[in-house]
Amino acid sequence: MDRSDFWRAVAMVALMAVFMATLSFIHRRPAPQPMSETPVVPAPNDLSAELRRCRALGPEDAEDPHCRAVWEENRARFFGRPARPLLPQAAPAAPRTANAKERGER
Repeated sequence: MDRSDFWRAVAMVALMAVFMATLSFIHRRPAPQPMSETPVVPAPNDLSAELRRCRALGPEDAEDPHCRAVWEENRARFFGRPARPLLPQAAPAAPRTANAKERGER
């Protein structure tokens, strides 16, 4: 047996030993816990209710300061910044309809 053949055989044995050690380590890991069968639904919070309300507003109300604050807070939560409490709003604004505009009502 040549010297290069000997080192090639040693390298193959070492690779097989690493492979077997890895397999035995994976096999000994504890099995993951089964997921609960009931879906976890997050409780709605004030932010999601305010986001729905602001989404329902028409384009003329897009510059509402409270809605701008709600959207900014939503972006902050999305990007991982800590949540801040929202300022309370007195009463939700009712979206205007096209029929009321045509009749001249406000």
